[in-house]
Amino acid sequence: MRPRVAKGVIAIGNIAVGAVTLAGISLGLVSVGGLSVGLIVALGGAALGLGLSIGGLAVGSIAAGGVAVGFVYAIGGLAVAPAIVDGTRCDSAVRDLILRWLGPDRLPPPCL
Repeated sequence: MRPRVAKGVIAIGNIAVGAVTLAGISLGLVSVGGLSVGLIVALGGAALGLGLSIGGLAVGSIAAGGVAVGFVYAIGGLAVAPAIVDGTRCDSAVRDLILRWLGPDRLPPPCL
């Protein structure tokens, strides 16, 4: 009855470890899962990473989510970082990042 861990370059399972992972508990370079830990990208309910993290709870260099804690940028309902976008505030550094990567059509309401 022990849970098995999927391991590989591309790993898919309940628990996965690899370069690209998709799992309930996921650890990889690019990681998608309920609890996701990714070095480059983490997507999931709780997303923790060093690069881009997107999720309900997101922690990373660039974090986006309901609760976003960013080392550089944070976008979310509750955002904590040096430069943030939340329901009432839009820092110019994050606005420039959004304009550069997503274009003017994707600016959130506080940045308009």
